[in-house]
Amino acid sequence: MGCLHGSKVAQYFSGLNVKEHGLKNSGASNAALVLGWKYGVLVALFDIGKGIFAVLLLAYILSSTVFLLDLQTILLFLIGAAVVIGHNCPLWMNFDGGKGTASIIGIMFGLDWRMGLIGFTLLILVTLITKYLPIGVLFLYLTFCSYAIWFTEGLLPSFIVLSLFILALWTHRENILRIKDGTEPRATSVLKKKKASSSVNY
Repeated sequence: MGCLHGSKVAQYFSGLNVKEHGLKNSGASNAALVLGWKYGVLVALFDIGKGIFAVLLLAYILSSTVFLLDLQTILLFLIGAAVVIGHNCPLWMNFDGGKGTASIIGIMFGLDWRMGLIGFTLLILVTLITKYLPIGVLFLYLTFCSYAIWFTEGLLPSFIVLSLFILALWTHRENILRIKDGTEPRATSVLKKKKASSSVNY
């Protein structure tokens, strides 16, 4: 399920493969930079949705089993990790997919809507304040890590989330370097793209 990408839905409607343009990744932020904010929202909703669906589907299946609650929690975190890994490393994209941010948002909402809401709100607020999405993503993961540490039993959920956090740092390494160099596209670039697209239509 993680291998299914919202960018392919955007490509179907726009005729443009975002992996070949802009920052050359299949994430919602690049779709917004290349195609405009509406396509960015489309990609984000698709990738968030698959994270929510995977967690809720497994939770429904587990509700009819006799597994202990702690084991169910571990399995839900594992299915979330599988979605992110599938998104980041899809076989049919030669293991070169997205960065998993939208999928993480969906997984967080699926596990606990309150955690998802807090993390998503921080993501938006920090991005708006700093003008850099990767910094907002950092706070999203900090919310997820805090939840795993304080509100789950055992070490395995925390280990899973920490591993995903390390993976996120790795996939965002180029963004981090660009922020340091001052060349990372700012969040306002999406609005500029919208304005530019509108001017072409006139």
